[in-house]
Amino acid sequence: MTDSDLPPIHSLVPDVGRPRLKDKVVIVTGANSPMGIGRAAAFRAAESGARALYLCDRHGGFLDAQARQLRAAFPSLDVLVRHFDAASEVHVKAVVDDALSRYQRLDVFFANAGVGGDHVPFTQASAEDFMSVLRVNTMSVFIAAKHAAPAMSKTSASKPSPGGSIIATASVAGLRANAGPTAYSASKAAVVSLAQTMSYQLAGTGVRVNAICPGLIQTAMTAPLWDAARAKGTQGKIDYRH
Repeated sequence: MTDSDLPPIHSLVPDVGRPRLKDKVVIVTGANSPMGIGRAAAFRAAESGARALYLCDRHGGFLDAQARQLRAAFPSLDVLVRHFDAASEVHVKAVVDDALSRYQRLDVFFANAGVGGDHVPFTQASAEDFMSVLRVNTMSVFIAAKHAAPAMSKTSASKPSPGGSIIATASVAGLRANAGPTAYSASKAAVVSLAQTMSYQLAGTGVRVNAICPGLIQTAMTAPLWDAARAKGTQGKIDYRH
């Protein structure tokens, strides 16, 4: 893919006054998809004044093109591309350590990597597939927070006070019944619980943990659902509980 093939990203909420992420270091996982939440979040971080941005994904087909686009739009931004499995503790620790080594700080970790799993009744799902979804969707959040929280607590000349923000992508499927496949829903419910529990344990440290719960959004992961609906002419009837 060339840079011109990437779909445009439009800013909807401009910063008022000082950019919210001025001089901050940001890590985003699940950033490869041109039509994904990760790419939109990365663009928003750049727009908000970030000093450095790590674009991370196990699939690297579009990361380099996105990095070039960001560098062209934001010349003062350091954009670093990393290809790794977000559920691999070795790789997550390495990118966190790299941020500390290069910039002596880490401020934001957006744990956005995820998979949808198979849309089958739970009686037809295998234990292996169930655990595979939990590994990517839930374990990756645990590992991200485990290594990001201590890193965010470190201070330096450029960061005199500890603190930071860990954000995990959950889903409305983790909040209500029948809004997603069994494994996916369970994994996202676990992400919500992780965020609640970890934020309680980090109280007073300056490190915040939040889970966001999007409804159905047109991304690469949900493309089959939207394509099927368009083919039937029923896209207007899609249940936004998903």
